[in-house]
Order: sequence, then structure tokens, then C-alpha cells
Amino acid sequence: MAGRSDPGTTGGGMTVRQTRLTLFVMALSLMTVISAVSGLNIALPSLARETGASQSELTWIVDAYTVVFAGLLLFAGALGDRYGRKLLLEIGLLLFGAAAAIGLVVSDPGLLIATRALMGVGAAAIMPTTLSVITTSFPEHERPKAIGVWVGMAGGGAVLGLFGSGLLLEFFSWQSFFGLNVVLAIAALVGVIVVVPSSVDEDAPALDVVGAVLSLVTVSALVLGIIEGPEQGWDAPATIGGLVTGMVAGVLFVIWELRTRTPMLDPRLFRSRALSAGTLTIGLQFFAAFGFFFTAIQYLQYVTDRSPLEAAAALLPLPLFLLPVARNAPVLARRIGFRRLAPVGLVLMASGMLVMSRLDLETPYWVFAAGIALFAVGMGLAGTPATTAITASLPMTKQGVASAINDTARELGSALGIAILGSVLNQGYRDGLADTVTRLPPKVADGVLSSIAFTGSPIVTQLGEAGRQLVITAQRAFVGGVADAMLIAAVMLGIGAVAVAIVAPARQMDLAAAGRNTN
Repeated sequence: MAGRSDPGTTGGGMTVRQTRLTLFVMALSLMTVISAVSGLNIALPSLARETGASQSELTWIVDAYTVVFAGLLLFAGALGDRYGRKLLLEIGLLLFGAAAAIGLVVSDPGLLIATRALMGVGAAAIMPTTLSVITTSFPEHERPKAIGVWVGMAGGGAVLGLFGSGLLLEFFSWQSFFGLNVVLAIAALVGVIVVVPSSVDEDAPALDVVGAVLSLVTVSALVLGIIEGPEQGWDAPATIGGLVTGMVAGVLFVIWELRTRTPMLDPRLFRSRALSAGTLTIGLQFFAAFGFFFTAIQYLQYVTDRSPLEAAAALLPLPLFLLPVARNAPVLARRIGFRRLAPVGLVLMASGMLVMSRLDLETPYWVFAAGIALFAVGMGLAGTPATTAITASLPMTKQGVASAINDTARELGSALGIAILGSVLNQGYRDGLADTVTRLPPKVADGVLSSIAFTGSPIVTQLGEAGRQLVITAQRAFVGGVADAMLIAAVMLGIGAVAVAIVAPARQMDLAAAGRNTN
């Protein structure tokens, strides 16, 4: 690389060709991480049928990854600043790929949850590093466009991961999903070694281990309570204990971060209106996006009887709208301002969710596609300006922290979206079957309540006409749960749009001022 020069260099001394290659490798690394959340969703029905995992276990298999991911992101960002972003990225990709390789050979739901948690540790080392490498490699005038590509890959890469997984599942078992993770991790690792420059914060503060533990306990305990609520009951000790532990740990985290000399995340940073509004926007977007993936993909396979590949293809309008809009959103943000653009984006996302809250057993595909299109345009409009607002709110020496805040908002939003909307789906499904299961044999009743995948088992098939009616009833109950989840997402996005309009800086120039004034 060093022996071949191109005309023109960036502000960091890198050639234009080197920065473009760096952006490509960061986008590939990001897609590796994001596809590991979304791609597994396409395999859930097959996984449930072959492993017997309950609806609650399915939620944990998906969310164990995002919980650990979200809980460690801030600490990982600080590690990258202190010991080197390239080194941390290499370690993260190695750990992620090794854990995914384990996933190729395990089938027990409990072991799958543990494997996904280990992958989450690797992902936490990867994701904040990708954005901080971009913000430290690109000159200021090119940074918004580069961030636009990064945001586009964050959303579009999710559906591309779905499509890749769907294609694999046409020919191989659900475990082939982990093979895709391994291949992407290896490709990204090679790119990092060859292309990515080293960077480190020479004045990095001491590591905040206590803060890291408290943040992980906060997220994991809250998600535990949310996921187990429908399964064990909202008054069950595990549910109440998880929710209370999470809230207490969250309060202790804030207190600790305010008092320690070297906070992992100083709560006072959120005095910046740009940082607060950007973080809220990102969190809401990914709350809705990954909650949508988790619920809609199961709807497409369980209710509309699509294959994994057909279900993935049904979501292709999302990247087709998202990628070009995200790429051009910085231009719109400069013209009309983040304060106007972000709420518009969130309202469009809410409109898409409202459309999909009307799904039923016979909904034509064009209605579903229209909802996705609205959602994707809104996500593209709000995402890039929100990420730019976060990174512009902190100085260059704190870009690891800025990246970690941005990514924590994404992953915390994703974890809560999967947990909350998944629990709404599970609760709606179980409520919809409440009367029916009283007339079923106990073994059949327990199986159907545990997961809609049970309706495809030989036990139900042997019931003849009664079994066919049970399948239809279960599908209706499942659609009711999906509709409830989409409606909750729409309401949250609508409330968030109002909040962002109030909190965001009144003038576009305030974004740049925020970065100069934050120490």
C-alpha cells in the first residue's frame, strides 16, 4: 500500500485510495456484526422446529448477542482509544469468528445462547472501532459522506445478511448461518490487517472496570425481566428480580460515572443537546428496526408460508430505499437542519409501522412492501444526521467515546426492541390461544403455547381437522401479537419524534459548536 501513491491526500496524510479502501473494510466489518443480529432471524423457524426451542428461548438466542454487545460497547470504545483501534478490531474479529465456528456444531438452545453471548463480546470490540477509524481517518469535509455510507451499511447490511442467510438455508441447515459469520469475519480481518491504519489516544484515561460491569448488569437484567415476563408471568420472581436489578444497577451506574475521576461515560456529556437528540434518535431507530426484523420474519414464514429465501427477498425494498436516502441525507441535513430532518424521519418510520400493524392472514404483499418503504426512507433520513450529531458533539481525541455512545444507542435500542416487541408478540400470541388450549391435551397445549413452530409437529398433524383448525387459530393469534408489536413501535417512534424536535439544537451551527465546547 505504502509503495503506491495516488494523487491527493486526505487531512490525515492518507491517500484518497487508502481512505476509500479503509471505508470499504469498515463497512464490511460493520456488516459482519449487523448481519449476525438480522441473519439469525431468518433461521429462527427452522431452528425452533429442529431444536424444540420455545418462543422465550428464541428471543434469548437472538438477544444474548445484543445484550452483551450493548453492555460492553462503551468499555470496548475506551479499550480502543487506549490500546489501539486497529488492534482491538483484529482481536474482536478473531473472537467473533471463533465463536461463530462453535455455533456450526452446537444445537442445544442453552449452548446456542452461550455461543451468541460470546459472539457479542467480539462484536462489542468491532463495532465502535469501525466508526472511530472513519472519524479519525477522514478529513472533516468528507466525514459526513463517509458516515452516510457507514449508516447505510448498518441498515442495509442487516437485510443483505438476511438474504445471504436465506440463500444458505435453501440448501443447508439453519447452522449454515454461522458459516456466513465465519466467512465475513475472515474477510474483514484480512482487510483490517492489510488496509486499516493504526490510531490511538495518547492521553487515554484509566479504564473504568466498575462502570463496565454495572452497564452490562443493567442491560442484561432489564432484558431478562422483559423476555421472561410473558413466559413466567409479570409477577414471577425472575421477572420482577430482573427488572428491579436492572433499574438499581442503572442508577448505580449513573452515580458511579458522576463520581469517578475517569468515567467510561460521563453523564454530563448529555448536556449537549446535539448528543442527547442524536442518541435518542439512533436508539429509537434500532429499537423499531430490530424488533421489526424479529417479528416480521417469523410472520413471513409462519403465517404466509414463505421459505427463508422468500422471506428475505420480501424485505429487499428496505435496502433499496435506505441506502440511497442515507447517502444523501447529509445534504438535506445541511439545508434544513438536524432538528427538522430527524423528526420527519422518525414520523415516516412510525407511518411504516402503522401500515404493518394492519397485517392479517390475507394481507397482500404490496401493503407490506409499502410499510417497509416508508420505514426505510425514514430510517435513512434520520440515521446519518443523528450519527453526525453524536460524533460532532465530542472532540477528535474522544471519537472512541463518541463511536461507543452511538453504537451503544444502536445496540441498546436493538436489545430492547427485540426483548420488548418480542415479548409483546409472545404475550399477544399466548393471549390469543388462551381459550383454545383449554380444550387441548396438556402436551399439545404446552407445545403450542411455547411456540407456533409446534403446530408443524407430527402430534398436531395427527389430529386431522382439529389439527388444521389449531394451526389457523395459532396463526391468527400470532398475527395479533405481530400487530400489537408494530403498533407499540409506531407509538414509541411518534413520541420520540416529538422529543427530538424539542431537544435537538435550534441551529445547524450548534452541532459544530458542541464539539468545540465539550471537553
